[in-house]
Amino acid sequence: MLISNPFAELSTSVSPGAMKTYVVVMALLVVAGTLFDIVHKKSAAYFFGNWRTSSSKAKHQVGGGEMVSLAVQTAVVDVLASGEFCNMRRRIAHLLTMYGFVLYLVTTVIMVFAYPTPATPTPQWLPALWYIGGLMVCLGGYWFWFFIRVDVAAEGNSPFRFERADLFVVSLTLSVTFGLLWAYAETSGHVRSSYILLGLFLIVTTFLFVSIPWSKFSHMFFKPAAALEKRVSKANGTAQNLPTLTRDDPEQQKRHSMELLRNAPMQMGLGIKREAPRHY
Repeated sequence: MLISNPFAELSTSVSPGAMKTYVVVMALLVVAGTLFDIVHKKSAAYFFGNWRTSSSKAKHQVGGGEMVSLAVQTAVVDVLASGEFCNMRRRIAHLLTMYGFVLYLVTTVIMVFAYPTPATPTPQWLPALWYIGGLMVCLGGYWFWFFIRVDVAAEGNSPFRFERADLFVVSLTLSVTFGLLWAYAETSGHVRSSYILLGLFLIVTTFLFVSIPWSKFSHMFFKPAAALEKRVSKANGTAQNLPTLTRDDPEQQKRHSMELLRNAPMQMGLGIKREAPRHY
């Protein structure tokens, strides 16, 4: 099963042209949904406004070499390594989901467009990577959903509680889950089950891409830009108009009305981070 191309098996009942058209339509929905989300939420206007403000108030200009260095840091730390997550479990779950989805998506496109029928034999490693990517998405998605979410892990709410913020991770995880189940049924010869699971797979996958303006799907496109803008603002001295003085700075210490905080050391212990917030 792990070395069989389920889309080539599907070509006996669904034309390769229909499969390719569906993939193209989903790609167009990603573009349209992301553009609509950016315009509706004014993300682009906010980003470029911040960039202009940061440039006009810069205490020193960021040169070309430094800009390249900041871009590389953003790509490696913030994008490839998900460095914004302090919680290691959350970061691992995010990386599993992100890289699994990329692997799953790329191999899907390759199999549908390059190896759509049994007449063009699929390299065995390609379906294997497709299954590995799908399993990575499921592992990261279900791990996050049942064990890592703040309202579940820290607030004691039911793991089945659903809110709009969960739309992306739920639809993505269910789409991949139904895709893997359909592939198993398709390559195993379970005809009736394969049709049912294919229908569920298409419904949830279509919903995943149609719901982009209302989910967190598009954040994967503008979060890197926001991370770069943040690094640039720190480098040019504006720091997004946030305070840059630390508590060991005399000017910052004078701001505190409490004598205790004026002379407090920089490291005051773990405090509320001493243990996980599970006292619900």
